[in-house]
Amino acid sequence: MKWLYEGTNRYDVPILNFTVTSNHIHLLVLAPDDMEAIPRLMQLVAGRVGQVYNKSRNRKGAFWEKRYNATAVQTDEHLARCFLYIDLNMVRAKVVKHPRNWEHGGHHEIVRPKQRYRTIARKEVTRLLDVDEKTLGNQYEGWIKEALRQGHLRRNAVWSSELAVGDDGFVEQIKKNVGRWISRMAVNEEHAIYGHPNEKIDNTLDWHVFDQKDL
Repeated sequence: MKWLYEGTNRYDVPILNFTVTSNHIHLLVLAPDDMEAIPRLMQLVAGRVGQVYNKSRNRKGAFWEKRYNATAVQTDEHLARCFLYIDLNMVRAKVVKHPRNWEHGGHHEIVRPKQRYRTIARKEVTRLLDVDEKTLGNQYEGWIKEALRQGHLRRNAVWSSELAVGDDGFVEQIKKNVGRWISRMAVNEEHAIYGHPNEKIDNTLDWHVFDQKDL
């Protein structure tokens, strides 16, 4: 999470939510005007994590198995669902029973903002979710509680495999702009097999992006 904090400040990319697991990362960000900023952020995170891992294991070579996936998310109920999907990641994996029990996620800052070293752009979160900042914590906890009650824990590949998530008009608009997205967003991490030839670890870097200019 250290590199997420450094990256959001260095490249001015507002981070809306995140979950860091043992083998992948989910990021929800608000795309800035500079379309080079997100690839730089991703390169910083991917590069630093790989360096730290390689140093700790006395190994060399690429750490991430593949490049990251990008999914544009419409700012309505789809965005709210994306927030919940990210926060419930480790509950789905049966590692914890509630997002509050997973230390490496944005849930803590959304519900109770830090005084220093903030990673989550909480003002952008309240603006995009159309929620008052003073009531965001309680309201968001209510959403989490309801999602858990209803058992909305099934994995849905749409958040990491589709080009866009939203209504038909939004998806079609994103498809028209696909050339700009694809040409700009790439992390210089190639496919890699780690350790011995038969060893394969599922390391993926997944993130979700919303570009307000595409609405």
